Amino acid sequence: MSRSIKAIVYRAHGKPAEVLRLEEQELPSLGENEALVRLRAAPINPADLNAIEGKYPVRPTLPATPGFEGAGVVEEVGPAVRNLKAGTQVILPHDLGTWREAAVVAADKLVAVPNDIAPEQAAMLKINPTTAWRMLHDFVRLKPGDWVIQNAANSAAGRAVIQIARELGYRTVNVVRRKELVEELRVAGGDVVLLDDDELRDAVAAATERAPIRLALNAVGGESALRLAKIVAPEATIVTYGAMSLKPLTIPNGLLIFKNLRFTGFWVNKWYEQTATAERDETFARLFDLAQRGLLQTKIERSYSLGEFPEATARAAEGKRDGKVLFRGA
Repeated sequence: MSRSIKAIVYRAHGKPAEVLRLEEQELPSLGENEALVRLRAAPINPADLNAIEGKYPVRPTLPATPGFEGAGVVEEVGPAVRNLKAGTQVILPHDLGTWREAAVVAADKLVAVPNDIAPEQAAMLKINPTTAWRMLHDFVRLKPGDWVIQNAANSAAGRAVIQIARELGYRTVNVVRRKELVEELRVAGGDVVLLDDDELRDAVAAATERAPIRLALNAVGGESALRLAKIVAPEATIVTYGAMSLKPLTIPNGLLIFKNLRFTGFWVNKWYEQTATAERDETFARLFDLAQRGLLQTKIERSYSLGEFPEATARAAEGKRDGKVLFRGA
């Protein structure tokens, strides 16, 4: 393979249309514990756009290549690598910058993925499905038949929650802002799908027969998060993992005093940093199994070449899409 590749690069923070460039780079020599990976797919996530704009909590050293997720195929390994071989599909590390044609990566940072999982789906397993899986396991001990409520249910993470919860036997109340999403998410497996408005509390009570809801997943904040807090049972836990409204949680004192609600957060990057390798591998094994059985699929709207990055990033930034936007490998 040629040592020259193309990569998307930004040298200053700003709007993607203004700061991104497609540049040629030379790949470094392959080290004894490294692997050469050819990229097959890399999604455009909101966090990627936030990082480019300088709004993400972690800022890479500039110049930088965006992309927290991606999947590719190993083309060559260093002489000391034993756990990978050429032809293996792998998930890339989140600190690599995946919007590129290829990369030389430390072999122990790669996660092997069954080759029968489509590269586009493999590329999107590391953030949203993992976030969904961990939030359904790490905060409240749920049992089959229990209810979970979430806002932003049409997001990639929200759809993963629906799919994973259904497989685990949990029931979901899914809150959305657009009426046209209600039937779509019901067909996708959501047990209850409701609009995020002032009638929500009564609608949830009627749909669930006032069943206690002990876990809420919040990706919006603001009034939407407050509505969830008013709905959940006493002693419930509300996990915040996003802030789509860009508004803070404002919680009346009474919900803390009399309902004793627990508020916490989840950031998948921190989970990767803190979790043991065995737990990480077990999580991936379960997600791989679901993906192989067709039970965990992320909806894709369109794939673009790296050279089409102006159109791709503009589309990814739009609110009303019919799935994820990805870069495809050469």
